[in-house]
Amino acid sequence: QVQLVESGGDLVEAGGSLRLSCVASEDTFTKWAMGWFRQAPGKDREFVANIHWNGRTTYYGDSVKGRFTISRDNGMNTVYLQMNNLKPEDTGVYYCARETRPIGVRAVAAYDFGGQGTQVSVSS
Repeated sequence: QVQLVESGGDLVEAGGSLRLSCVASEDTFTKWAMGWFRQAPGKDREFVANIHWNGRTTYYGDSVKGRFTISRDNGMNTVYLQMNNLKPEDTGVYYCARETRPIGVRAVAAYDFGGQGTQVSVSS
């Protein structure tokens, strides 16, 4: 079971920015594509972004495209999510995950989750 530690969440005003980090505890980090998901209270977990193992290919959910950027540092076993122009609807707990099943990068079931998440709250 992969262990992932997310950090960087905070309370910000609409229009602000945050950078989330996720550190993986495994030496095989470079083998896997990684993703970010978020979950608002009472809602299903939602796909945010995915990055290929080499960092050259990325995917984004429609609601964050053009505002969020996913990146990774394989030497540090870390994946990042830069979030700009934040909106109140971006509020939720953000989780990173390792893509382990080839059933589509936007599917929750494609991933192994291993962290507690980090809370992002955006005030209007």
